[in-house]
Amino acid sequence: MEFRYGKQNWSTLERGEENCYLMTNGLGGFSSLSLIGSCVRNDQAVLMACLKSPNNRYNMIHRLEEQLSFGEKVCFLSSQDFIKKDRREEGFLVQDGFSFEDYPVWTYRVHGIEVIKKIALAQGENTVSILYEIRNGSKEAASLTVTPHMQFVPKGSLMPEDIKFTFEYIEEQSAEYDDCCAKIASKDVELYLRTNGILKEVPIQICEELYYADDEKDGRNFIGRTAVNHRISMEVLPGQTSVLKMLYGTTQTQLDADEIFIQVQEYRKALADSAGFNTEPAKTLAVNANQFLSYRQSTDGWTILAGFPFFEDWGRDTMIAFTGCCLVTGQYEAAKSIMKTFALYCRKGLLPNLFPEGKEKPMYNTVDAALLFILAVHEYYTRTGDCAFVAEVMPVMSDIIRWYAEGTDYGIHMDNDGLLMAGEKYDQVTWMDVRIDDILPTPRHGKPVEINAYWYNALCIMENFSKAEEINAAMPVNNVDYGLMAARVKECFESVFWNEEAGCLKDVICGGPAENQIRCNQIWAVSLPYALLSHEKECRVVETVYEKLYTPWGLRTLDPEDAQYHGFYGGPQKERDMAYHQGTIWTFPLGGYYLAYLKVHDYSMEAKDMVRRQLKLMEPALWEGCIGQLAEIYDGDNPVKSKGCFAQAWSVGEILRVYDILDCADAQAGHQFSSKIGDT
Repeated sequence: MEFRYGKQNWSTLERGEENCYLMTNGLGGFSSLSLIGSCVRNDQAVLMACLKSPNNRYNMIHRLEEQLSFGEKVCFLSSQDFIKKDRREEGFLVQDGFSFEDYPVWTYRVHGIEVIKKIALAQGENTVSILYEIRNGSKEAASLTVTPHMQFVPKGSLMPEDIKFTFEYIEEQSAEYDDCCAKIASKDVELYLRTNGILKEVPIQICEELYYADDEKDGRNFIGRTAVNHRISMEVLPGQTSVLKMLYGTTQTQLDADEIFIQVQEYRKALADSAGFNTEPAKTLAVNANQFLSYRQSTDGWTILAGFPFFEDWGRDTMIAFTGCCLVTGQYEAAKSIMKTFALYCRKGLLPNLFPEGKEKPMYNTVDAALLFILAVHEYYTRTGDCAFVAEVMPVMSDIIRWYAEGTDYGIHMDNDGLLMAGEKYDQVTWMDVRIDDILPTPRHGKPVEINAYWYNALCIMENFSKAEEINAAMPVNNVDYGLMAARVKECFESVFWNEEAGCLKDVICGGPAENQIRCNQIWAVSLPYALLSHEKECRVVETVYEKLYTPWGLRTLDPEDAQYHGFYGGPQKERDMAYHQGTIWTFPLGGYYLAYLKVHDYSMEAKDMVRRQLKLMEPALWEGCIGQLAEIYDGDNPVKSKGCFAQAWSVGEILRVYDILDCADAQAGHQFSSKIGDT
């Protein structure tokens, strides 16, 4: 799906900075700039390299300053805002177009001279290729000069004023060698450069006071700093066309600048073919779902990064995004690698919520990740029939159930009625996990509704696995009666959670006012495979969620009529955190809503048509914010602009699950077997 934008989209610099592109390299590194090529956040870059996958990211080439000269005139092609507005680079004024399909393409036109810029990020390398096609239709010689602005600092850091760089020519242009190669270094960080342009070292210059509008809105540091120590130029005579090529990487790549673009196209086409979707929005999301998959060096396996540009790989987010980002898209080997990694790190029945870098131990502060792991194994088995793998992880899944039943950390234990309790003191262990010192904006200690829905489904899944001969042939059968445990949960769930007056489920059983708040968490008690409620009550839950919480961009986290509702997300960190789960719209629960809607309407053609119509209202979201992606959150009151992470794994994954069912021949089962099992 090709995304095209025109001059009306950057009528002002501010408008041109509303949207951005994203490319990732499968190592945690990425490239992201605005439609006009500027940095609107400190976390954006032409090359954000990852020196240790997936989270040790360094902002290497932050931005490109581009100037076109002809005759006595000099014109900026680049755009960038500064604290002092008289310093603005306003190349957007001569920018004719922007498009993104597999990589971004900018088109500029000045005085009969057309410049087409393309950037591509190599897969599996911290290497970026930059091409400028210069078509000189004027009667004067034209020269393009590109000045890369560097940082060489960890992502999100402010570059020190006294930073030191070294510049070393490795190979200079000659009659035998067309390209010029150099190495740039700062402390232990190195960057290699290859170009067919005229490369010139210049005295170090520190560029101060870059302005990041999006960071200021979020209460972050909004002033940036970069360094310059070289320039690259190319002259083009009247009537001629030349291509300036630039390669930057943390290693000396063997790839040619043009070759990277071809590889990116082929790679993304293979992803689209593997997923096998019929509609363009689904194809686009399936390909871009791969942007969240990354190699993790510390575990020598695959992982899912929660969101760009901010988040790392978290257990809960991984398990929620897992089905859509891996299974629906046909990434079965990556899926198995992810599950094996988490299985290895299971401790006291808990899965890591975060894998820190270095020697620090994983953090286990999540109640849902382990239960969602069992659901993920079930999804994997349903689609692949891989009995051997299920048998391999059965001891881990059995251990999870045992620890949850007997009690483990963070107050997680089975109560006398068979339902799960979780949370104690200031620990927030569900996905609504914000804590501000000793303030819990969304306290959910007690029996959270979605956790008990996961618990029941995990028990049902384990009951089925324990009875499957092909699974148990490879391992001893334990003596746990999962079916009896599940029956006990189902017997109590409805009587404990049902709120007849509101026509929906209570959010958390805690003995306080939070019990009767109308939140989106109840939708997962309906969308999951094993039903806890009567059909009539499932329908009422879906109707209430639609009435109180639904928007085409996501579900509100709290009923707008609630006294604690916050309809706007923004400002300093504390203000944002107070609104984060108190009305802010999240995209990923919308997947659960659509799955629940289809389920209670028996996957009828009428229900599928309704969901298709509603999904069409979401399609414009692919053009807003991060192109071809779905964001983390929106304002609860008026969701017109994406906020938080501009690309979020579980948002994409959960909506892909819905598209999967809509494309499915067997609507009742909701699984697409034939086209997505080729490698099993």
